[in-house]
Amino acid sequence: MVAFSAAMNRITERFKRLREEKKKGFVVYIGAGDPHLEATRQLAIGFDRLGIDVVELGVPFSDPLADGVVNQLAAQRGLESGTTPPKLLETVAAIRKESSVPIVFYIYYNLVHHFGMEKFIKAAAQAGVDGLLVLDLPPEESENYETLMEQGGLCVIYLVAPTTPDERIELIVKRGTGFIYYVSREGVTGMQTQVSDTIKMMTAKIRAHTDLPIAVGFGISNPEQARTVAASAEAIVVGSAVVNQIALHGKSPDLVKRVMDFAEPLVKAVKSL
Repeated sequence: MVAFSAAMNRITERFKRLREEKKKGFVVYIGAGDPHLEATRQLAIGFDRLGIDVVELGVPFSDPLADGVVNQLAAQRGLESGTTPPKLLETVAAIRKESSVPIVFYIYYNLVHHFGMEKFIKAAAQAGVDGLLVLDLPPEESENYETLMEQGGLCVIYLVAPTTPDERIELIVKRGTGFIYYVSREGVTGMQTQVSDTIKMMTAKIRAHTDLPIAVGFGISNPEQARTVAASAEAIVVGSAVVNQIALHGKSPDLVKRVMDFAEPLVKAVKSL
């Protein structure tokens, strides 16, 4: 594999363009292979056409500890549809024939380790993945991982939580690339009736240590929440609310249209700022 520089990374390029255009970014999360990989391919292409900036694909895993029930069930459906990391990489390669939307894998380290870290990173880069968010790999234990990611031209996405101490925020953001994912509340993923009131304070705290864009997620489920959160960040992440739409309409021939109809007002709310 020929390594390419991080400057050519689609995530880096997209956030650079958003900054130049003074626009907010929209990151969407879905469970890969839910209800099947062809739906994942079609949804990714649809999200791109809708103006979504980054597509985050949750790689199905049997023990998704960071996820709430909506995303746990999506992972289960992905496993039941036969979705494996190699098959998902083939799907990303298929997406790349029609779309250059930035793609991040939301993945648990067990899957990377089982595949072989170096082999997985090379395969991801070749397929057209732009970044990895390895949920349970802290920066203190990831030096070799970060080196391999840099060589492959992939962004290392790290999480910051409301409970992260100041000195650890500094460590995390200095090791991340692409963007920082701020988990806006404690606990697992899931839809919420209201957003956290500490987002503005925490994003300011993170910005004190980095120029990387901050994407805020966990709990955003309607246009009003999306607009509120986007005011304090460079991007928002919407996951469970979209995954729930896939759960509701997974058997419908209109699945892609129904999901796009749900996502469109959220995207417009963010892009109108």
